[in-house]
Amino acid sequence: MVTIDLDKLLAAASAVRERAYAPYSHFAVGAAALGSDGRVYAGTNVENASYGLSLCAERAAVAAAVAGGASEILAVAVIADRPVPPCGACLQVIAELGPTATVAWGDGTGGYNVAEVGELLTKPFRLERGEGR
Repeated sequence: MVTIDLDKLLAAASAVRERAYAPYSHFAVGAAALGSDGRVYAGTNVENASYGLSLCAERAAVAAAVAGGASEILAVAVIADRPVPPCGACLQVIAELGPTATVAWGDGTGGYNVAEVGELLTKPFRLERGEGR
């Protein structure tokens, strides 16, 4: 059984935030995902001059978890200049791999907010595996 240590996860998100690539918005975000394997996977936002191609930190962290072999996400932590929860697209990605994942967000000053992904995204899009082909 993997224990969710939100303080450790938030610290990882805060540390990786320093590597964000945000030359347009100047809104650096760091995220860390806890996989069911007990490992922490970090990601930052990576902006692009073609804004639609930008990548949110939360999706980068979840992608790193998948690339690292995690099959399920237990928790995601987000740190930014001000406490902002993940956007809808990020919540959909989190819900895909962690339908009961804990989500924490803060600004790195010590306090943070916590909710379950289902509280933030009440009606995620779902397909049965193999459906849609």
